[in-house]
Amino acid sequence: MNNDINILQKEAIELLKELIATPSYSKEEDQTAGILGKFLALKNIAATRVGNNLFALNKHFDEAKPTILLNSHHDTVKPNLQYTKDPFLPLVEDGKLFGLGSNDAGGCLVSLLSVYLYYYKKTDLKYNIIFAATGEEEISGTGGIEYTLPYLPKIDFAIVGEPTQMQLAVAERGLMVLDCFSHGKAGHAARNEGENAITKALKDIEWFNDFKFPKVSDLLGANKMSVTVIETENKAHNVVPAICKFVVDTRINELYSFEEVIEIIKSNVGCEVKPRSTRLRSTSISLDHPIIKAGIELGRSYYGSPTTSDKALMPFASLKMGPGDSARSHSADEYIYIDEIKDGIELYIQLLNKVV
Repeated sequence: MNNDINILQKEAIELLKELIATPSYSKEEDQTAGILGKFLALKNIAATRVGNNLFALNKHFDEAKPTILLNSHHDTVKPNLQYTKDPFLPLVEDGKLFGLGSNDAGGCLVSLLSVYLYYYKKTDLKYNIIFAATGEEEISGTGGIEYTLPYLPKIDFAIVGEPTQMQLAVAERGLMVLDCFSHGKAGHAARNEGENAITKALKDIEWFNDFKFPKVSDLLGANKMSVTVIETENKAHNVVPAICKFVVDTRINELYSFEEVIEIIKSNVGCEVKPRSTRLRSTSISLDHPIIKAGIELGRSYYGSPTTSDKALMPFASLKMGPGDSARSHSADEYIYIDEIKDGIELYIQLLNKVV
């Protein structure tokens, strides 16, 4: 078994190097989808491709059994201007594999793929195992996991590959962006005419800054609201603006529905409030779930994650867990330790061995 895992580890690292060398910005993941499809085809595994996403079932898939989804994304953000290394050159130095997407989430992706391969031919599994590599995660797009799910068999729970240092991210904040409009009346500034929409907006912005939601989560803490953008359509210095728009980034714990949050906000502010989307909801998986119990038995700690992932779009129990460190995501000269990938593959297998 150890030799099989060693082979999987080596193949995973080489595959990750190939993925790093291939640009795969969100909505532009065509080439990396092709690389992953070819990798599976060379192992005589049939993968189904939908858009720039692909998935594959274990060889002895049985509809009578429950199913585990192993999912991570193969899109990346664009490299920031502070890179000192070529973001598309997979370079190994001091045990680190450098390159765009190495940490977020290439290391997770190839590790979960290795785990899928480890179980692919086994006949005595209690669960089916599906591997899915999806796109558009970095932009929370509708063409990624959300587009793929209708093509999959019923999923009982998922492991979502994101860099968590192989700890158990059992809950995740929801994200809701609000467009807010304060309405006044245009007038000439010199004649003290009109009703200034900015002045009205400031009162509501002060409320957003000061309000505290009473229910605080043990895992995710309190809800957080941040005003991040403010603007008026009027650009003339001598016209009192009739409309002031501002944007509020809201991060919501599992104790509130988005509808409850919107209702609370609307009852306290005078501006018009429009949520851009209510898709990215807060999620949590029970600490009594078998996969969480298995992780705790292996000495893993659990926590609530402040960041949002494809976990938010899954209508079933899911655990976010993977090699790498979230602090490195989107950073210049992104990297993952080679040993993080190797250890990640082994730990994933130890975790699933307790369940499957």
